[in-house]
Amino acid sequence: MTEELVRLRHSASHVLAQAVQILFPGTKLAIGPAIEDGFYYDFERDEPFTEEDLTRIETKMKQIIEEGQEFTRKETSKEEAREFFKKRGEIYKIQILDDIPETKVSLYQNGPFVDLCRGNHVKNTKEIRAVKLLSVAGAYWRGDERNKMLQRIYGTAFYSVEELEKHLKRLEEAKKRDHRKLGKELKLFSFHSEASGIPFYHPKGALLYETLIGYWREEHAKEGYQEIRTPTLLREELWKKSGHYEHYHGNMFFSKTEEGMMAVKPMNCPGSTLIYSSELHSYRDLPIRLSELGLVHRYERSGVLHGLFRVKAFTIDDAHIFCRESQIEEEITKVIRLILRVYKRFGFEEVSMSLSTRPKDSMGSDELWERATEGLKRALEGNKIAYELQPGGGAFYGPKIDFEITDSIGRDWQCGTIQLDFQMPERFGLGYVEADGKEKRPVMVHRAVFGSVERFLGILIEHYGGAFPTWLAPVQVRVATISEKQEEKAKEFYGELLKEGFRADLDIRPEKIGYKIREAELEKIPYTLVIGDKEVQGGRVSVRGRGRKDLGENSLSEFCKMLHREIAESR
Repeated sequence: MTEELVRLRHSASHVLAQAVQILFPGTKLAIGPAIEDGFYYDFERDEPFTEEDLTRIETKMKQIIEEGQEFTRKETSKEEAREFFKKRGEIYKIQILDDIPETKVSLYQNGPFVDLCRGNHVKNTKEIRAVKLLSVAGAYWRGDERNKMLQRIYGTAFYSVEELEKHLKRLEEAKKRDHRKLGKELKLFSFHSEASGIPFYHPKGALLYETLIGYWREEHAKEGYQEIRTPTLLREELWKKSGHYEHYHGNMFFSKTEEGMMAVKPMNCPGSTLIYSSELHSYRDLPIRLSELGLVHRYERSGVLHGLFRVKAFTIDDAHIFCRESQIEEEITKVIRLILRVYKRFGFEEVSMSLSTRPKDSMGSDELWERATEGLKRALEGNKIAYELQPGGGAFYGPKIDFEITDSIGRDWQCGTIQLDFQMPERFGLGYVEADGKEKRPVMVHRAVFGSVERFLGILIEHYGGAFPTWLAPVQVRVATISEKQEEKAKEFYGELLKEGFRADLDIRPEKIGYKIREAELEKIPYTLVIGDKEVQGGRVSVRGRGRKDLGENSLSEFCKMLHREIAESR
């Protein structure tokens, strides 16, 4: 989102707050920032906002916009601002003021409306040429469930009606593709209160999951990775040693045992360091590439859980590369190429990268951070890769390269990451023997292609709209009979498909064939083989492709050859 769009949407949030207070006097204001794809404002009001209320508020916003109100900034002392908001009963603004360390603050005014704000804004409300309110939801003040529940109104704004209409069409398409809705319709996964925030994979969902990680394993084997598996439960002291405790303990699960306090792992990296340290290494051994499909757990509040996108237990497709400092550029280059190759297989042709540098809450010396950051820069620039710099966005132990993919309806998703770490080898005393016989520290590269397998699966469901390519589809072929007379032949063909290695199922129910075909379409199965008396007599099948395509008759062996060829060509 550009700076210009941030200003526009932030200004629209002020217009929203103004409209609400005109229509619903006494409503208290909280915060109203610009966000990706739009803006929101949080309000305290006894009565819930309805769909009709949103329509009235939007109409009032458009009237305010047409008035051409100027946005003006005024700097004042915190005490003067406190008195101003106290008279208006704006308790949330006073709480915000209490947390501001500066003695001076800024107020922004448009028309009669005044808000506490750092800025920036457009010059005039007429610049907000296209605005739309989208929804209302509950939101705890400051994201803390111990605080009061407020009402959050979401909206979006653009510089032109055309851009807004394009965005709204994309939102409509996104609703159709919602992975939570499709996950239920396609019988892929479900959630249950007995394990809130953790997905239960149904047979088709488990097939999809295993196919995805099967492909992941194939690609990593080609690149010389050795797969490992580390414990889920580890001593609390380990996480303090690695530095994760300080940054993650509020989101970790713990268990008290006779051996002391144990923690369910929120990350996989300390386990990899223990495997590396379990034997001596020479410079000839490096690089060592250890991959792990590691299940991790993190405590997430119920308000932020969101299908497969935000869960309490998920698998990170991790790998940790232990290498010499002179090997950094070569190893990063190999990882970049692997990640881009994998994304291309799923049709993600548009990929952007960013380089994130040292954050405030980091550990380690300036010198190590500089060496790590320069190592990533050299790899990117050596491969002539354009990237965006994200100052202060790195992990607490090292700088990182993030990969952002664009899906089939134009939405961006941050997935893969490469993190360069000099800190953990120091903390765990990792070493290798150099050619001169001296012991040196290896460099540790943390990297993931999908990021979270669960989240990537959710992205794929929405990217394909549930219509997975044949190689990935949980059911590739359905064999359907016209009547019970073809049952034996159908079972024979079904068995042959399984022997060929295809994921097939069988529909021999006493239903009309039209119904069976429609159901296969709704389940988005790539191919349906129809068997009637004519097909039994000729030893052939009528092939129907997804999208109601009649592909004519064929022998089963020829169909199998075609399917093998299609899958091979998709690699």
